[in-house]
Amino acid sequence: MSEANAVEKLTEAEASKELARLSTEIKLADAAYYAEDDPHLTDAQYDALRQRNIEIEAHFPHLKRKDSPTNRVGAPLKDGFGKIEHGVPMLSLDNAFSEEDVTEFAARIRRFLGLSNDEPLSLTAEPKIDGLSLSITYENGKMIKAATRGDGKTGEDVTANAKMLADVPQTLGGGGWPANIEIRGEVYMAASDFAALNDAEEAAGRKTYMNPRNAAAGALRQKDPSVTASRPLKFFAYAWGETSAPFAETQSEAVNALANWGFSTNPLFASHNSVDGLIEAYNDIAEQRADLGYDIDGVVYKVDRLDWQSRLGQVSRFPRWAIAHKFPAEKAITKLESIDIQVGRTGSLTPVARLTPVTVGGVVVSNATLHNEDEIARLDVRVGDHVEIQRAGDVIPQVLRVTDSDRPGRGEAYQMPTVCPECQSLAVREVDDKGNEDVRRRCTGGLTCPAQAMERLKYFVSRKTLDIDGLGGKQIEMFYERGIIQAPQHIFQLEQRISDAGLPPLSEWGGFGETSARNLKSAIDQKRDVPFARFLNGLGIRHVGETTSGLMARTFVKWSEFWAAVESAVENPDGEGAEALVSIDGIGGAAVGSLTAFASEPHNQAMLAELLSEVTVLDGEAPSSDSLIAGKVVVFTGSLEAMTRDEAKAKATSLGAKVAGSVSSKTDILVAGPGAGSKLKKAESLGVTVMTEAEWIDFVSAD
Repeated sequence: MSEANAVEKLTEAEASKELARLSTEIKLADAAYYAEDDPHLTDAQYDALRQRNIEIEAHFPHLKRKDSPTNRVGAPLKDGFGKIEHGVPMLSLDNAFSEEDVTEFAARIRRFLGLSNDEPLSLTAEPKIDGLSLSITYENGKMIKAATRGDGKTGEDVTANAKMLADVPQTLGGGGWPANIEIRGEVYMAASDFAALNDAEEAAGRKTYMNPRNAAAGALRQKDPSVTASRPLKFFAYAWGETSAPFAETQSEAVNALANWGFSTNPLFASHNSVDGLIEAYNDIAEQRADLGYDIDGVVYKVDRLDWQSRLGQVSRFPRWAIAHKFPAEKAITKLESIDIQVGRTGSLTPVARLTPVTVGGVVVSNATLHNEDEIARLDVRVGDHVEIQRAGDVIPQVLRVTDSDRPGRGEAYQMPTVCPECQSLAVREVDDKGNEDVRRRCTGGLTCPAQAMERLKYFVSRKTLDIDGLGGKQIEMFYERGIIQAPQHIFQLEQRISDAGLPPLSEWGGFGETSARNLKSAIDQKRDVPFARFLNGLGIRHVGETTSGLMARTFVKWSEFWAAVESAVENPDGEGAEALVSIDGIGGAAVGSLTAFASEPHNQAMLAELLSEVTVLDGEAPSSDSLIAGKVVVFTGSLEAMTRDEAKAKATSLGAKVAGSVSSKTDILVAGPGAGSKLKKAESLGVTVMTEAEWIDFVSAD
């Protein structure tokens, strides 16, 4: 990481842009890992992406995106399996990468719970198994269903396959189990079993697996349970979801109960009363890692007391009461054969190192990111160099350093192209108002650039946006290459544009017929009424992703009111429209700036006007709560004494309120504690309802 790219050196504009890039890259990695069982990242690479995202968000908390990776769990489900909704969401874990991170984790818990430094805080430690998460539901001690993590809320129904696992009891043993309970754990494959499986697959002429985790995931998700039964899968139980009755007071008691009921639990699980104890456990487990016989990628720490776990609750995709202390990334040295330029959907030019393939921890690596031209200059990396790479830091591994820079006859320094390799448009580094140059070079071609236009159209019809059945990436490519669909509105003019191009009707095209052409027309017409959030997300505006779009839809409800606020912000960046946008908790200047920039451009105005003549944007859904504060905009200011600020916000959000960070004409309630200043004065001037903390507690309790 160059000094220019260090988090503390980033400008707000740079930080916002990098958070947008990280969100997109992590979303792609999640889909590959959770839905396809075919990750293009190792755990270390993926963790480094998330680590970078977390560091930037910590340094610029006001820039945290509503579509931040910390708000997501898993990925959309893959077709081919039934779906099972989890009684309690299956969350992911936040990560720690250093002893300082672990110390801060414990400190955060104390701050949230209001614990003094001398009050005992017991935490458990256990290996983090690198496998596939599984949730198994039991009724009256009998196994009735099993599901993968899926997207965290809904998983794939793998009941028949889970019954094939020897480590998963179909009937609970012992006693004391609740009438209804979800038991959760990790399906994995031992290293020796994995090696034997790959040997057998190779001997049979079939594709081998990249690592034990992929093999385990593929075996569990077989359509034929007998194939699952033939694979040597194992299962460690370590958690639970929905339960009809409590069965323990601590995590330690709960894990003992799981073992008594017939599950395998990890023998290295133990509780500790200090951070030093956790670090010692981490080091001990790391030393044993190579001899465990199964893959682990870190150590998980959890608050032992279950009542404290309940109080701590969760934030976005993570529980506050647990964290994964990950192991360091792995490295290797290989030769840089060439540098290629990839043009992304947003027009960014990314240099990619093409490497002589090298195996790093069982994974063959042939590409590595060079990030941008500043990083190339810092590394002074040149074609023909031998470089050290690390399986961490980007969608593909990153280059750490050159190992033979003093060799004779070394090549010339690399020069970044100043024109886009896709469309030959000028490629520039944007400069912000402060004169700071963007770290990335971007193509100025926009929709005229094939690398951008086609990808933007693919995103517009993707599952998280319009989700048009029968119109996916391949179809978009076909229509784009034939000049039929060049912009979003063209999708709804498909028949006319085919005719205007002098081409035969779609039913006569290869791959189509009367039925498929009619079905596609019907599918397109069904999307002429499009939900607010999906429509906004589909526009592909930088910094305005799925979660941010959903928040805008819930806040404004009507598209016309939302877009009026955006256009008002264009006319007056300090006016009421901009204030209405920025005051939404979690919406920062980056998102508002992207919205106004989009709305300012004439070609976007023309596209949007034509698109809105083809579709109707449906109203968003207001918060569906019967509480007195449902849909209300609430701001907290001053010191809170009966609860922490985090607890107060979490309570308000759970009751359907919208928590804002600043007071505006849209604010309904200001909760003012001691030390309230300018926000209180502004609220009083606007006639906003002001409550003390005690009045607020009485108000929401009465609700």
